[in-house]
Amino acid sequence: MSFEINNYTKSREMFDRAAKVIPSGVYGHLGPAEGCFIPVSAFPLFGDRAQGSYFWDVDGNKFIDYMCAYGPNVLGYNDPDVDAAAMEQAKICNCTTSPSTKMIEFAELLVDTVNCADWAFFAKNGGDVTTAAIMTARAATHRKKIVFVNGFYHGVAPWTQKVDYPGVIEEDVANNIYIPWNDVSAFENAIAENDGEIAAFIATPYMHGNFLDNELPADGYWQKIRELCTKNGIVLIIDDVRAGFRLDLAGSDHYYGFDADLICFCKALANGWNVSALCGKDFLKGAISGLSYTGSYWLSAVPFAAGIACINKMKQLNTPALFREKGLKLTNGLKAAAANNGLNLVVSGEPALFYLRLADDDSLMMHQEWVAEMVKRGIFVTSHHNHFMNASLTDEDIAHTVEVAEEAFSVVRKNHPELG
Repeated sequence: MSFEINNYTKSREMFDRAAKVIPSGVYGHLGPAEGCFIPVSAFPLFGDRAQGSYFWDVDGNKFIDYMCAYGPNVLGYNDPDVDAAAMEQAKICNCTTSPSTKMIEFAELLVDTVNCADWAFFAKNGGDVTTAAIMTARAATHRKKIVFVNGFYHGVAPWTQKVDYPGVIEEDVANNIYIPWNDVSAFENAIAENDGEIAAFIATPYMHGNFLDNELPADGYWQKIRELCTKNGIVLIIDDVRAGFRLDLAGSDHYYGFDADLICFCKALANGWNVSALCGKDFLKGAISGLSYTGSYWLSAVPFAAGIACINKMKQLNTPALFREKGLKLTNGLKAAAANNGLNLVVSGEPALFYLRLADDDSLMMHQEWVAEMVKRGIFVTSHHNHFMNASLTDEDIAHTVEVAEEAFSVVRKNHPELG
């Protein structure tokens, strides 16, 4: 079978128009540069509409979308139950001088759902709540230093970046300590070298960074980190922005058998409606209450209503189990398709948000070539980021994806006779 190759004429026209009035045309991880669209000609640059597991670009090309808007699509684009709840709330109020009691309902639901949560604090982006978590830890401990795991991503605030990044100065990162993933002894050494100075340890529940195979926690790793944090008065922060609710509706810390002190949620929280949440233990409630930290739209009610509907529907569907089942079906199919063409596709991370790497050369070039062939044929995957399951993905979608992958792998194989 031969699949039609997409044409992106209107996308290019829209990009030329955008570049005149928008920095980079499309900026951030959705842009062609940071998104590693290689070659750019293989990728759509502007979308037109979306439904379920699909989106259509401005040229009318249809894609099965495994990026899910980089995570917010957890139930399917335009989920009818979530959107109906949001629209009903919009008829009453959204952003008002006094917040709606939907905020209370949403917080109560999160406290009831998330294992480590005694309270919930709302914002808009994942970076809003990772920053709130750091500020809370510093306010509670009266300490400055933060321990990070190498390969981390916790947003784009200056404290999350590196000193040689544009716009970041030494003072922004002067109190950052970096250690390897799954290395308890490195954390012990950091504590010994900075006795009484560490405010927090922050990490994702497993290492799902970009440009590298994802790595799960070693047996007992989190339990030892939890013990060290408790013993030394260090606040344990889990950045569950990406993995949250996809592994366990009670939180990814619960999935791996420990309790966070603070846990950050965003992407899967409201199926694309704009809200994030920081949940935490009761002993930190006073510290976060004292922060001067808010935003113009942080208490808007429509996303709260969407979040309530989203969490309740995830519970009804048992989405973590669904994502694992469908994720394994997809990734096993992709690995088999690669093997059928004499190639080795490495799958890492959790099946709900898996990472792919074609391992037949020492660079990403061959992998990027395969990704481009997939995207040109209507399967949206990326070169350097983990991918996401959503509840609307069907077995037929998975089967079609594997068929396209077979053809894409065969093209790569033909382009590389040096493989033998």
